[in-house]
Amino acid sequence: MIKKLRKAVLPVAGLGTRFLPATKAMAKEMLPVVDKPLIQYAVEEARAAGIDQFCLITGRGKTALVEHFDIAYELERTLRDRGKSEALEVLRATQVEPGSMVAVRQQEPHGLGHAIWCARAFIGDDPFAILLPDDLVLSETPCLAQLAEAYYETGGNVVAVTEVPREHTNRYGILRIGHDDGRLVEVQGLVEKPLPADAPSNLSIIGRYILMPEVLRHLADMERGAGNEVQLTDGMAKLIGQQPFHGLRYEGRRFDCGDKIGFLEAQIAFALKRPEIAPAVREFLKQYC
Repeated sequence: MIKKLRKAVLPVAGLGTRFLPATKAMAKEMLPVVDKPLIQYAVEEARAAGIDQFCLITGRGKTALVEHFDIAYELERTLRDRGKSEALEVLRATQVEPGSMVAVRQQEPHGLGHAIWCARAFIGDDPFAILLPDDLVLSETPCLAQLAEAYYETGGNVVAVTEVPREHTNRYGILRIGHDDGRLVEVQGLVEKPLPADAPSNLSIIGRYILMPEVLRHLADMERGAGNEVQLTDGMAKLIGQQPFHGLRYEGRRFDCGDKIGFLEAQIAFALKRPEIAPAVREFLKQYC
């Protein structure tokens, strides 16, 4: 029996050094794309996939991430008193149900695999999604909802994959693939950041995963991989052959918002999808093109 997907883990403990000084006193996941922080895009995408329980893996100085989803009594009262009903609705849309979000501290930066292991009590024996807020996907159907459909179809692990230039394979987790129907790819192996000459394909995992809880047993070994860190990719690789494991070629365009160019491009792309501001954006872009 396939368990319902209800839980999501969001690793947000990174320092955001590529965006200093903006991230000196603000979590990088609070950087806005148009008018909404990256962390809110991730939570809304998870909600669209039917998820109602969230775990933020945080670090020191990241309390604003949790507070963003709390009730802001004083601000709500001010908006209500001033008759700003539209702004009030926008504000209320950021709130999550009481008890549906927890925060776990990753005290030391030992890699993504270690961050996921820190959420082991939250995950328990349930399947769970992972969303990396740095990866922002613009699509008709939210990316994680596409993965959830594939999860219910296959009953196993599913990761979002995209083709990358062969010369860039050393930046990503790369798949060794079996059967490929153009949408779902059978995963036969995973290699973390291989050199182009050693890469088994050019299919890369992006920051969207649905995993079975058994991955935690392998992460608990704390084996060090690439970069001398506990790599999630290495833990996932040990599930291959034991459980169904597929890559999904998702519909949509991914923006790497951990990179300045990707972040700026996302601003434009998402602004052009907003009918109330798209005409003005197109107009001012003419001055720069």
